[in-house]
Amino acid sequence: MALQALFIGKRYASITSDNLLVGFISRLSVIGLSLSVAVLIIVFSVMNGFDRELRERILSLVPHVTMTSLPNEALMNREQWQLIQASVEANPQVSAAAPLVQLQGMLLANGQSRGILLNGVDPEAESRVSILQDFMNEGSLSALRPREFSIIIGSGIAEHLNVGVGDELTLVSSYLNITPMGEFPRQRSCTVGGIFTIGSQLDDNLALVHMNDAQLLYRLADNIHGLRIQLHDLFASSVVIRDLQNRIGGDYAFSNWTLDYGNIYQNIQLSKSMVGLLLFLLIAVAAFNVVVSLFMVVKDKQADIAILRTMGSSFSSIRNIFLVQGAIIAVIGTLVGLFLGVLGSIYVSDLFAWLESAIGMELLSADVYPINYLPSQLLASDLVLVCSIAIILSLLATLYPAYSAAHVDPAQTLRYE
Repeated sequence: MALQALFIGKRYASITSDNLLVGFISRLSVIGLSLSVAVLIIVFSVMNGFDRELRERILSLVPHVTMTSLPNEALMNREQWQLIQASVEANPQVSAAAPLVQLQGMLLANGQSRGILLNGVDPEAESRVSILQDFMNEGSLSALRPREFSIIIGSGIAEHLNVGVGDELTLVSSYLNITPMGEFPRQRSCTVGGIFTIGSQLDDNLALVHMNDAQLLYRLADNIHGLRIQLHDLFASSVVIRDLQNRIGGDYAFSNWTLDYGNIYQNIQLSKSMVGLLLFLLIAVAAFNVVVSLFMVVKDKQADIAILRTMGSSFSSIRNIFLVQGAIIAVIGTLVGLFLGVLGSIYVSDLFAWLESAIGMELLSADVYPINYLPSQLLASDLVLVCSIAIILSLLATLYPAYSAAHVDPAQTLRYE
């Protein structure tokens, strides 16, 4: 009986069936389920990509925790910050700490100007708290040497000012010199020592000089604004801040990466959950299509069902025929959707880049979004989740039509045959 149910159910589910109605219904069910699974996999992979790029690119370049002197308080001198740095790095959750000189400024070149966030860094210490070197197109952090006024800029700044490595530009500080003629900002000619591309808004507003040069230009002596602190686990930032406040004391201000990027990260997680829920409803609609399809097949095959019942087929045998049909549709539709989803996830970034090139428009601007390209990351857990839910919903959708088929009355059906 089980083999009979498998054989007949397979024939009913055949997408190449000679019966136009059966073939059309089966193809429609498979296509609907396949597209639903494929779209959900692609959307999940894009959401995973945004999550990965935010964590591995942007959040690996910005400090996880920043410790600074309070406004209107004295800056940290060398002896002071070195002692504090040693105490900070004693925390087992801290991977490294580096001195921070963070200032506002403006760059001038070729008749163009650009406001920037200027970081004064120690190149050796910077390599321990940032992966900026991995995103250098030209030059390197080693180009930053004291008193040489070399500067590293983002590719957005370089493109706007039309400069490259080795070119000269003017750095105008926000520090004002008071002269008999009035107040004038300090400025210094700098040489471009490197250009980086991260693919985010940092490309358009971040520049780095050696810490000593920043201190000289802004009249800071050997003082710094604070420390950049990098953690092994960026989600432990709040715990680390509480520990440092208790351990170090003093009048210092602490902030973490969530101040600038926490909302973006939470929005990505929320969007993934909401979009996932909506697209799972799309799979539910596709499963409902299986219900309608099976009901139509039951209606079309009532005579066949009645004959099988008169030949001695049991209630369970008739039910199993349609359960097999639904299972075949579910498995084929899910596997086809899995193939299309994986293929789409692999090439979605290239297709998006091609689309931007074809229409000549930047669809993801770094001024609005955290990155200016469409990332993708396939996770095996998402594939298992999507495929499992698609198959389970499709199998559940077959239960009611299968039980309805099993309750077909042979006498009533064959009366007018």
